[in-house]
Amino acid sequence: MTEQTSRKPFSPKDRIPEDVREHMRAAREEMRKSVEGMLPPGFIEHRKNARKEMLLAFRGLIDHALERVEEKHTQPK
Repeated sequence: MTEQTSRKPFSPKDRIPEDVREHMRAAREEMRKSVEGMLPPGFIEHRKNARKEMLLAFRGLIDHALERVEEKHTQPK
């Protein structure tokens, strides 16, 4: 019979030192700032609003689906 070995999922905390991860976070933040600096001033605000509207649309779809499920369960058989 074969033995199953349980593998621990890879975590960056296990193999990447904390100071390296901190530098990576700082680099990501600086990169984000530099990209934002190249965009028109209203773009970031417009992007945030568009994201919120998309999330609200998904919420509406989920709410509708939940209502349909509840209707099926409350209908007499």
